[in-house]
Amino acid sequence: MTYWIIFIGISLLSWLVSSRLQRKFEAYSQIPLPNGMTGREVAEKMLHDNGIYDVTVTSTPGHLTDHYNPANKTVNLSESVYYGNSIAAAAVAAHECGHAVQHARAYAPLKLRSALVPVVSFASNIMVWVLLGGMLLLHSFPQLMLFGIILFASTTLFSFITLPVEINASQRALAWLNCSGITNSYTHDKAADALKSAAYTYVVAALGSLATLLYYIMLFIGGSRDE
Repeated sequence: MTYWIIFIGISLLSWLVSSRLQRKFEAYSQIPLPNGMTGREVAEKMLHDNGIYDVTVTSTPGHLTDHYNPANKTVNLSESVYYGNSIAAAAVAAHECGHAVQHARAYAPLKLRSALVPVVSFASNIMVWVLLGGMLLLHSFPQLMLFGIILFASTTLFSFITLPVEINASQRALAWLNCSGITNSYTHDKAADALKSAAYTYVVAALGSLATLLYYIMLFIGGSRDE
């Protein structure tokens, strides 16, 4: 019962944070940058100001699909950010470029997260079936459940390693936006608020993953005691 209360609470919190993020970005998407720069131009300027010339800024379909791909060194911005001239577009573009700067500076948490990507990709593809089989065979073959827990733990670890990576990228973005004059006294706090709202989604996701991991561990321990 305690777990379900926590799980429902985190699910509700996740929905509230996601809804708040959507509202923030919709609001800040209506406030234009004084200099008229688009998200693409902001991204390219931040990269060049940091001495990075081997990263390409591209447009990608979807809403809030923005990401940095270290494999091919591309900053991929959603169309509304790529073409948009707003506080939200500038904040998102600068944040994704923050990851490019991390990559160029060999930021340790980013290197660790990148190293875990193949492991997490493998775990994500099979862990649902392994955990399901583990719960069905808990009393006769508990090792399967334990293997599923280890797989899930790798994704939980990935979620928590993601936190400092995302927070640091936002810090780099906000520092550059301020120093470069892209934002001013009126717009800077709004850019910071937008990125802070985005960071909360990662915090909630990490907590939700941890709660689920603890649930599987309790199932495993309870099954072992029943033997």
